[in-house]
Amino acid sequence: MNSRISACPGCGARNRVPAVAAGLPRCAKCRASLPWIVEAEDTDFGRISDSSRLPVLVDLWAPWCGPCKQLSPILEKLAVQYAGRLKLVKVNVDQSPATQAAFGVQSIPTLVLLRDGQVVAQQAGAMPWGALQRWIEPYLA
Repeated sequence: MNSRISACPGCGARNRVPAVAAGLPRCAKCRASLPWIVEAEDTDFGRISDSSRLPVLVDLWAPWCGPCKQLSPILEKLAVQYAGRLKLVKVNVDQSPATQAAFGVQSIPTLVLLRDGQVVAQQAGAMPWGALQRWIEPYLA
C-alpha cells in the first residue's frame, strides 16, 4: 500500500498519509485534517477511489504534459484548502491506460470528480484557481 508524507497545514508536523484509510487523515500532533493526496495506477485505482467517504478528485496527467505541470501545484493547493473534504488521486496516464480508457480520456489534463464511486463531473484541460474552486465547490463534503 502506498502512502505519502504530508505537512500539516496547522502545525507543520510531518505525517504519513495512507492511500486507503477507514477514517480521514489527521495530524498526529494537533489532530487537524490533512490534505489527502494519493498516486494511483490501474492495479490499485479502484481500491483507492472506491474506499473514500469523501468526494474524490482524479487528476489524469502525464509527466511530459505542460498544462499538467501547470495544474499540479494548483491541485495540491486545493487539496490543502479542502483538507478533510476532498481526496486528490493523481493518475499518470502513461502508466495507467486502463484507468484512462475507463473515463474516456482523450486529452490531458482531465479532472474527474467522483462521489460514492460515481462520476459527478468531468473536465478536460487546465483551469485557473478560481474556476477550479467554482467547479468543485458544489460537490464537496
